Amino acid sequence: MSGFPSGVAIITAVDEDHRPWGMTCSALCSVTVDPPTLLVGMRSQSPTLAAALHTGTFAVNLLHAKGQETAELFASGDPDRFAVTAWDTPAGGAGPHLTEAARAVADCRITETVRVGGQRMVFGEVYGIRELADTEPLLYGLRSYRAWPSPA
Repeated sequence: MSGFPSGVAIITAVDEDHRPWGMTCSALCSVTVDPPTLLVGMRSQSPTLAAALHTGTFAVNLLHAKGQETAELFASGDPDRFAVTAWDTPAGGAGPHLTEAARAVADCRITETVRVGGQRMVFGEVYGIRELADTEPLLYGLRSYRAWPSPA
């Protein structure tokens, strides 16, 4: 699958102590328009998954082309990633919104989960969308990041 480029997102949630959690994710797809539903694949032992399951909600931060550094930070597992990343959680938000790295954020309620091997597929019905930037999306494929190409 490394040869199949996809958009890059950071999935965020908060735990029972209101601590933010987040992980870089390219295992994301739209499932249906009505109701608007996304599917996210997360490692079964992920603390982000645990936080999302606890609250029943998560946020999908769709990164823009200048969000590569943030994508790499959240993929690293650095415990201080939220201390060095601009974010907020608006009233009613499902998890932290990465205000400088995301072009848009979808707030989701978990409707179903399915275990597949060491992963948990999480279905989230979108109840809110926040647009943050009108820039090209960040893509990942062939083990590297790229910006969506400009129209010819």
